[in-house]
Amino acid sequence: MSTTGDEEPTNVAPAPAPPPAATPPPAAEPEPKNDGVGKAVAKGVKDAFAPAYHFLDMIGGHLIMIGKALAWLPRRPFRGQTFLEAAEYIGFGSLPIVLLVGAATGMVLSLQSVNAFRQFGLESFAGGTTGKAIALELGPVLTSLMLAGRAGAGIATELGTMRITEQIDALESMAVNPHQYLVLPRIIAAMIVTPILALLFFVIGMGGAYVSAVLIEHVDQGQWIANLRDIVHTMDVVQGFIKAIFFGFLVATVGCYQGYHATGGGRGVGIGTTRAVVIASVTTVVMDYFLSDILLTLFPTVHGGP
Repeated sequence: MSTTGDEEPTNVAPAPAPPPAATPPPAAEPEPKNDGVGKAVAKGVKDAFAPAYHFLDMIGGHLIMIGKALAWLPRRPFRGQTFLEAAEYIGFGSLPIVLLVGAATGMVLSLQSVNAFRQFGLESFAGGTTGKAIALELGPVLTSLMLAGRAGAGIATELGTMRITEQIDALESMAVNPHQYLVLPRIIAAMIVTPILALLFFVIGMGGAYVSAVLIEHVDQGQWIANLRDIVHTMDVVQGFIKAIFFGFLVATVGCYQGYHATGGGRGVGIGTTRAVVIASVTTVVMDYFLSDILLTLFPTVHGGP
């Protein structure tokens, strides 16, 4: 049989596959923005000014604490026992070391003054120069340094321990203001006992100077005392007294601040104690210059000149 012309052939070749489409070129990546340099500069400026920021923040924290404490001074309740305990700890507890340092300072300063003046035949002036130095500078400054090492460190350790053991939080929960109960008595007591200690430092220091110059170096006693009276005036002792009030306020404030804001457990208390001693000591020496300039301008101890 023959097939008709209408039938389609059974074996037909498949149509060729279309050629693969060309892959589009990769899109260009966006250029990175140049923000890294700006951030680095900003971070560098921030790091450069970080010490100044922390310094100002610390000063502000001290001022705020002082304001909160002094605001309770005329307000009740008046806890006189806390003031007496603070005065006993800061003043009487520091008395032996202050007297020992005062006697040694007077003796060594007198010894050096006698040997320096002896080559000019003026060794009798050693008493006056020693008294002037102790009354104006060495008495209040060394007393403050001794208090910073003992009382300031003790205050920071005590308050720091109370902070990390949540005793200060317990006081607040009992409606007892910590600034009134813990900070204010220590500041006021330090301002009262520090000038007394500085005055005792002057007295025991001049006693040591007398022993060193008159009894050991055989300086004429009458001339030594006469020059002491001529050179050292009452205003010299008063200026040292005024300085000691500021220094006592400074030592107690720094100790209270470092202890009150202690964090980090026992290690934080140790760091706060170290900071209290260092900051109080350095600030005492720096402040001494400005107080001396102010007091010598207001109360000059030497009159006359060109």
